[in-house]
Amino acid sequence: MESKPVVHLEGKDFEKEVLQSEIPAVVDFYADWCGPCRMVSPVIESLSKEYQGKVKFVKINTDDNPEIAEKFNIMSIPTIMVFKKGEVLSRTVGAGPAAMYKQRIDAALN
Repeated sequence: MESKPVVHLEGKDFEKEVLQSEIPAVVDFYADWCGPCRMVSPVIESLSKEYQGKVKFVKINTDDNPEIAEKFNIMSIPTIMVFKKGEVLSRTVGAGPAAMYKQRIDAALN
């Protein structure tokens, strides 16, 4: 995995990096033109540093990877999903506070 905390993925890497990940993965489905996505981005960056080594943080551009967005029924962005052992543990649509994401990440770690 890259050394930077949040990895930008292409659809072809999703299976390996997220679904087969040994540790929980937080996936930020976003688009460059999306205002709320830009609001969530620094929160995700900050959380990625806090949970480094324990949780994988991934961004998927829905414009560039429509097949992944379709597979997970992403209708609105940002959508933040937490995966563990290939299963979706939580889905948050829209920008939310860091505390809410932390609660969902902590649940995935327990």
